[in-house]
Amino acid sequence: MVSAVITAAGLNRRMREDLLSKGMTIEHKLIMDLKGKPVIIRTIENVLESGVKNCVVVLGHYSEEINSVLKDFPDERVKIIYNHDLDCELSETLLNGVKNIEYGLCLCVAADQPTVTYNTMAKLIENAINYENPENIVSILARKETGFLESAEGLGMPFVCHSKLLLNYLPEHKDNLNPILREMISNDVVFYGTPAINELELVNINRYNDYLYIKNKF
Repeated sequence: MVSAVITAAGLNRRMREDLLSKGMTIEHKLIMDLKGKPVIIRTIENVLESGVKNCVVVLGHYSEEINSVLKDFPDERVKIIYNHDLDCELSETLLNGVKNIEYGLCLCVAADQPTVTYNTMAKLIENAINYENPENIVSILARKETGFLESAEGLGMPFVCHSKLLLNYLPEHKDNLNPILREMISNDVVFYGTPAINELELVNINRYNDYLYIKNKF
């Protein structure tokens, strides 16, 4: 059984900065339009198509704004939860999500990754399931090297690993994910990198130019 956690609790800081500098209306990146649907809906749909049983979306900052496009999402597999403390790090948001899923493999995705295809997510899941010890592997979207990796430098979501790993490592940190992934690999957790299908899969929507690039290529 595979669950998913989608993190959607950030400050939207860089997008706000860009929109302000351009004199544009301030809008949260996750509800910006991407070919007729909000960014976060595109991400959720891809996650659900990847083969997961259920999905937890973790909200924090701007939760009312984001939830306005989620409240009528027509799929009972999606559960919305909220961070108790708004000013927390990504690792804490992810941990909140992991505590609300069933024990087992977990697909971890950032809500601003709408271009990661369900095929790639399914491949991440498949690589974790098929490994000899699914409790000791992080199956991750490769940024450079692929296959079995010797370094976690520069890596982040999306990835698949067992909730046991996340529950062991995340409570000890209040940080971004990369330092935690580096600690995992230094402790002999196996990392396997799956190549992206195309360059769009490697782009997170952080800045307005990221959004325009994805919107034009999507």
